[in-house]
Amino acid sequence: MKILHTADWHIGKKLHKHDLYPDFDLFINWLCACIQENGIELLLISGDVFDLANPSSEARKQYYKALLKLRNLDCKIILTGGNHDSPAMLDAPGEILRELEMHVVGSLRENIEECIIPVKGKSGEIEIVVAALPYLRDADLRSAADGNTYEDRLEAIRMGIQNTFLSAAEVCKTQFPNIPALAMGHLYAAGVETSDSERDIQIGNQAAFQASQFGDFFNYIALGHIHKPQKVNGLVPTYYSGSPIPLSFSERKDEKRVLILDTEKSYLPESLPIPIFRKLLKLTGNLTELQTKLSNLINNSILNNLIELEMVEEQYDATKLYELDKMIQNFNSPGFEIVKSRVNFKNKLSGASELYAGAPQLEDLKPREVFLELLGNHEYEKDISQEILGAFDELLEELQQQEIPNEL
Repeated sequence: MKILHTADWHIGKKLHKHDLYPDFDLFINWLCACIQENGIELLLISGDVFDLANPSSEARKQYYKALLKLRNLDCKIILTGGNHDSPAMLDAPGEILRELEMHVVGSLRENIEECIIPVKGKSGEIEIVVAALPYLRDADLRSAADGNTYEDRLEAIRMGIQNTFLSAAEVCKTQFPNIPALAMGHLYAAGVETSDSERDIQIGNQAAFQASQFGDFFNYIALGHIHKPQKVNGLVPTYYSGSPIPLSFSERKDEKRVLILDTEKSYLPESLPIPIFRKLLKLTGNLTELQTKLSNLINNSILNNLIELEMVEEQYDATKLYELDKMIQNFNSPGFEIVKSRVNFKNKLSGASELYAGAPQLEDLKPREVFLELLGNHEYEKDISQEILGAFDELLEELQQQEIPNEL
């Protein structure tokens, strides 16, 4: 059986207030062609389908249009929820989608057997069984008896993840003996390389899960959450497919890809690069250098390329600030947009100029970074600081997972 692994679509994502709807449409068109050309029979989507728990009507429309395009290819689909997704929203049309051979698992089921999905091949026989495990939320992993210290809570989360995967493996082994099994997961594995666009999960990523804890039963583990595509050093082939399009400027150099498995040959996936629909460019230099770089831009992308500027000067100079603003306002190069700019003066002066010259903007900081700065202003003992930070991480995660009423 030929299987394609993707994740972290983040439908509805905005990059510096710039909609990425066209990027996703182009990706889906490419994905459909890829599925046809490679004879893909099963598509795995490992979480974070949407960027927000309460996505806009436009984002929902894109989601259902994408599913219909994929369904027309006679390709079975298994989709799991991520930490950005609303489990209830994903699960709501589950029965209808199941009739179309699309299995959506937004939340962990009380009976884990309901997360185990057998997949029939062209012969009509079951060829693969998939443990479709979504993002495991705090309520899925811990009980009141798990302890109250910071380290106790971290260990409870790790053991909760491990036990969930081992339980799923046991169901596969018992109910579908001698049939190859795959697992899907959405989590933060220890040792992976992150980008700026992922939210911290499971107590601020502190409960990093060791890949060896997945065990050695599954033939392949298809992960989501980390946007940079990479292999995880587990006992079996374990991979993050990464996001299909760049979701932050920190991902501008990533080679976006999907992963294809041909189970008749191996469970080591083949990496298939996704075309670049637009470039994210970060241009740095003094005023003169930036002017030169902007004038030498060459456009060979389908969509407008987005630019982040950073002017670096030795001394504070109000004239150069004015010239930078003027240059940005007058910039008009077809195929390019400047979406953000910042200034860094190496020899900062005190006063208003210092505030302008290089101080981070609040919109650039994650909530955890702001809280760490505040925490640093207090002289707490290390253990107490950890407890406070752990409590903040749990509150933040709970807040991010709350569904916003549609009326708002």
